[in-house]
Amino acid sequence: MVSLVEQESLFANQQQSPLASRVRPRSLAEFVGQAHLLGPGKILRELIENDQVSSMIFWGPPGVGKTTLAEIIARQTQAKFLQFSAVNSGISQIKKIMKQAASDLSVGEKTIVFVDEIHRFNKAQQDAFLPYVERGSIVLIGATTENPSFEINSALLSRCKVFVLKALQTADVEQLLKNALANPAGFKGQVTIGDDEIRAIAEFANGDARSALNTLEMAVLNGDKQGDKVAVTMDDLKQLINQKFVLYDKSGEEHYNIISALHKSMRNSDPDAAIYWMSRMLEGGEDPLYIARRLVRFASEDIGLADTNALNVAVNVFQACQFLGMPECDVHLTEAVTYLSLAPKSNAIYKARLAAKKDVQETRDEPVPLQIRNAPTKLMKDLDYGKDYQYAHDTKDKLTTMQTLPDDLVGHTYYDPTDQGREGLFKKRLDYVKNWRQEHANDQTDHT
Repeated sequence: MVSLVEQESLFANQQQSPLASRVRPRSLAEFVGQAHLLGPGKILRELIENDQVSSMIFWGPPGVGKTTLAEIIARQTQAKFLQFSAVNSGISQIKKIMKQAASDLSVGEKTIVFVDEIHRFNKAQQDAFLPYVERGSIVLIGATTENPSFEINSALLSRCKVFVLKALQTADVEQLLKNALANPAGFKGQVTIGDDEIRAIAEFANGDARSALNTLEMAVLNGDKQGDKVAVTMDDLKQLINQKFVLYDKSGEEHYNIISALHKSMRNSDPDAAIYWMSRMLEGGEDPLYIARRLVRFASEDIGLADTNALNVAVNVFQACQFLGMPECDVHLTEAVTYLSLAPKSNAIYKARLAAKKDVQETRDEPVPLQIRNAPTKLMKDLDYGKDYQYAHDTKDKLTTMQTLPDDLVGHTYYDPTDQGREGLFKKRLDYVKNWRQEHANDQTDHT
């Protein structure tokens, strides 16, 4: 049994600050990951080592080192480092510090201003940085998990270089964990843990270093304490890593990335990929009705008349999702995604709509031909509304030569069917209709 004094001694460091803060890398040599930016000869490494850093935006998922990298830059370049949080900083505070930075620059002291979650600043707050960035009074480093194209003012964005930081690989996270276990500020010599356990934590972290270090710290706190050592086993970890957090923002870019992946996987007739992306959305908390609505759209946009049952399946699954909700409706969505993936594909209906829309937008509003107008009043009849109308049901072939497009659009074709699936039947029918009309173009009889 370990005494209270021994326990307090063992975890004295841990009580000062979180492990992730204590073992934060202080130099590029200690930094793990982002080799595409920081490897030998890579652009960001060159800028940092040559002290040529200009304003930039770090864009990437949580826990990949955005804040750490900004602090390393400030330390490496010997600049004054100021950190803002977009959550609790106002315009007056920003302007006050910007003016001080401009004053410091006049005596040769450079200031790096790091703004965490810069996407949370509104337009006015972002504009407050603009003149100081433009004059070079400060070097702005913004960190964001959201797409800068959508979240950062174009004027400010145009004056910053965007660097995309990637989620850490499992091997990178394993290295970070081993570093923390060996670091004097971490658990040097205090923890016994196997490679399998380290890998389990790394995989659970899903590319997020902070999550991995927090999990390790919690595992150590709940591990088997033996004197001045702690043993962490897989059994200790099970309760900490039994529920993986899925990286998915229902209102952010990842939402649009994954629904795009689902749509394009189905279009590419890859049911396995489609089921995977759909599952990512569901596990991330997406509304099943949103997915079901997209499937209904897909059934007409990418399948159309190639499989006339596709829309029925999609609508039926949408209704099933309404009836059941999650988690029961997940199997219905899987059924629809699989069916739509394997159905024959045609975008002829989608292209027909776009072509007609283009004519509507780019040509004058053509009058409806008189022969297909209704004539409910005597005045309308006197004006030739409905004159020479040909009723298709009165003809032998149920076809007429009557013109139904406006004069200026005669000859415009919108629907061009493919040979895929059932659409081949519609193509044959359309070819027959066109040929019939050509044969009877000069025939004025009613063909009865």
